[in-house]
Amino acid sequence: MRQSPKLAILQSLDGMDQVQMEEVLKYIKSVLNQPQRTTSYQRFKYEAMKEIRQALRKNNDGLPKAA
Repeated sequence: MRQSPKLAILQSLDGMDQVQMEEVLKYIKSVLNQPQRTTSYQRFKYEAMKEIRQALRKNNDGLPKAA
């Protein structure tokens, strides 16, 4: 059975700790507050995912690995 995108996002958020969730929320707010740009949807999506991955990796540096 195929998961809906909403369910997949919720499951991903469940796997994050509080610091990671705050970083994602901060990023989303910054994107929403930016003036409209004339970039394609695919480019916007690529850049958004890239920045989210970087933020999550940055927060994982120095944290102990989960058992």
